[in-house]
Amino acid sequence: MGAPILDIAGLRTVFRIGGADIAAVEDMELTIAAGETVALVGESGSGKSVTSLSVMGLLPRRVGRIAAGKVMLSRKSGEVIDLAAMSDETLRQIRGNDIGMVFQEPMTSLNPVYTVGEQIAEPIRIHLGKPHREAAADAVRLLADVGIPDPARRAQQYPHELSGGMRQRVTIAMALACDPRMLIADEPTTALDVTIQAQILDLLQKLQRERGMGILFVTHNLGVVAEIADRVVVMYAGRIVESGPVAEVFAHPRHPYTKGLLRSVPRLGQAVELKRAGTPLPTIRGNVPSLRNLPKGCAFANRCDYAIAACSAAMPALVETTPTQKSRCIRWQEL
Repeated sequence: MGAPILDIAGLRTVFRIGGADIAAVEDMELTIAAGETVALVGESGSGKSVTSLSVMGLLPRRVGRIAAGKVMLSRKSGEVIDLAAMSDETLRQIRGNDIGMVFQEPMTSLNPVYTVGEQIAEPIRIHLGKPHREAAADAVRLLADVGIPDPARRAQQYPHELSGGMRQRVTIAMALACDPRMLIADEPTTALDVTIQAQILDLLQKLQRERGMGILFVTHNLGVVAEIADRVVVMYAGRIVESGPVAEVFAHPRHPYTKGLLRSVPRLGQAVELKRAGTPLPTIRGNVPSLRNLPKGCAFANRCDYAIAACSAAMPALVETTPTQKSRCIRWQEL
């Protein structure tokens, strides 16, 4: 692949809580090229959404900030900039123009007092400078592009008049209105039923093929990862614990946490088999440690079946297990 559109290096994001800086993301390294989809996975609280908000410059004011690292973005103009060092004014020019974002729940990201057509047309007017009538026509075209029937009529409707699947398609149309090079999708299918979920995934893949954009797909659903992603990055307690091509990581996980996640995915007929055997559904025992009080060594050690004394002595490095796969585990060769 060519030069990356997005290149995150050494990212550390902290929140000021109780007079102390709590790191929600630590030492994040991630690159995404044109036409590539990278999935960011992990349990709730692992740092997935904080990573995406850090990239977009949407961290909560006064409490959240990027403390270290770079977030390099290759813009449509060819200019390469560090988003972590940009002012709020510059970020407003980039968001929706060079980089778009699809949020998890469309009813919280769509304004209930404006029609969906007006909301899609707004970034076109602001970033591309088109007049109202031309921007409105583009909004109708975008609704058609994302598979909404009778787009001219739907453009005149308000978010509450549309189904959940249609609202999510509207947010995708908004994110793609100015033809960004990079799209961040933060769990965009979580609130949808499986049929609509499949349609949204197919839509994202179709639009990516047509536009050649890079996608950062944030999810906890490993089935979705298998369907849509080229590479996967697994996070735990704010750090990457494993990364690599999806097929490679799923076939040969080199971190106990990844192995536990894959083992916990239910499969057809599994419940009947386990009931007959008298064994419970597979889970990862224990709980995610508090970010306020992380252990000195591996954060997963207290939940890990492979842990030894050395695991608690120091934080393991993220090392190459193959030329394309990495793991943060000192016992990866034994998995």
